[in-house]
Amino acid sequence: MAQAKYKTAPVPTEKMPSGIPYIVGNEAAERFSFYGMRGILVVFMTQFMLNASGKPDHMQNEQAIAYFHQFVAAVYFFPLLGSILSDVFWGKYKTILILSIVYCLGHLALAIDETRVGLFIGLSLIAIGAGGIKPCVSAHVGDQFGNKNHHLLSKVFGWFYLAINLGAFVASIMIPKVLEYYGPHYAFGIPGILMLLATILFWLGRNQFVHIPASGWKKFRTETFGKEGLQALLNLSVLYYVFLPIFWSLFDQTGSSWVLQGVNMNQDLMTPWGNIKLGAAEVQAFNPLFILILIPTFSYVIYPLIDKVFPLTPLRKISIGFFLAAASFAITALIQIRIDSSAGSPPSILWQALPYFVLTAGEVMVSITCLEFSYTQAPKSMKSFIMSLYFLSMTAGNLMTAEVNKFIMIDENTSRLEGAAYFWFFSGLMFVAAVLFVFVARFYKGKTYIQDDDAETALAEEEGIQ
Repeated sequence: MAQAKYKTAPVPTEKMPSGIPYIVGNEAAERFSFYGMRGILVVFMTQFMLNASGKPDHMQNEQAIAYFHQFVAAVYFFPLLGSILSDVFWGKYKTILILSIVYCLGHLALAIDETRVGLFIGLSLIAIGAGGIKPCVSAHVGDQFGNKNHHLLSKVFGWFYLAINLGAFVASIMIPKVLEYYGPHYAFGIPGILMLLATILFWLGRNQFVHIPASGWKKFRTETFGKEGLQALLNLSVLYYVFLPIFWSLFDQTGSSWVLQGVNMNQDLMTPWGNIKLGAAEVQAFNPLFILILIPTFSYVIYPLIDKVFPLTPLRKISIGFFLAAASFAITALIQIRIDSSAGSPPSILWQALPYFVLTAGEVMVSITCLEFSYTQAPKSMKSFIMSLYFLSMTAGNLMTAEVNKFIMIDENTSRLEGAAYFWFFSGLMFVAAVLFVFVARFYKGKTYIQDDDAETALAEEEGIQ
């Protein structure tokens, strides 16, 4: 794959780069595959998994939650591998293409084997593939822009996130129903087909992309451990490894503890067209649905209104998002109190829409902001590497959740954090972290780096972004 035949620098233009539609389309299909598979994991492990003899081999709830978060932690660990392959050896395009094939093989393993062996092999390959491409795709988006059109970067990261959540929304509605009516083979197979389509679409855009060449080990080492590289790492380390893990510890429980809470709620809904059932896994669709609504609402209404009161810097957005996450788990705790006191008449599962709305608003302010922030704070040859360190915060958060669930499990039927106490614990933890972050963010100073039009220099300007 000769690099020379591809563009190696952004085109000097004020227009949108021509490769963006391929990246956005690829992301929508890839996220369908990931969230479709992820959304049914806990239900599969607790209700559908078999042993080698074809007999039920179900996990208990706390075990399934711990296993789920260990998998998610692995997904966000492997960006470190992908970033090194990308920045040092292969470049972003080749890394994404090769690891996407590994990703497809993981889906295949899940689709053909319903045992713990198939689960382990499939999730391992998906963790390597999905995790490995993650920092490369985000950085690849930024690489398409030069000085003349870098003002469009925020808009594109918004589109990028919309694509993620459009794919996730459709998958969250569709795949749990497929699991219920057709079983795991089809429920895991369809996401695999979408990942294959994502890979093909990305390959089709190869001639439209800017291919920033790998820097090589020497330049990567020099820049990473030079003054600017170490300063960037130091600037971001407190955000990445103290505060963001707590946020992700809460957020990713939408796929575990929130699903299990929904199992104990009234899933029957009365509509003008008759009664329908909204399954606990399907409720996860609230998150991408609210994302689709809230991204334009925040961009065109809420952010401009807040800016009139005080400057809404990236770190201030993140601060507000942390408080919203704490509030969402407080609401979930109140729902759990209602469930525990229902005396056989549990509340409607639609009540989960409220904490989903609040948490999603927090996600908009934290996750989208961090994607752009991480890219712009990274020196030129460290883009994927810095993105991988950001994703490691998700690893840390999910490992935290897994370890908490291991610790609180006394035996099969007893937990140290029963009922609402579980959600109050995480709500309080996030609130304390949010308060501390407000003070820490005041001392942040960084630099902004954008790929230049000639691919030789970077725009670097000192700015206060607290």
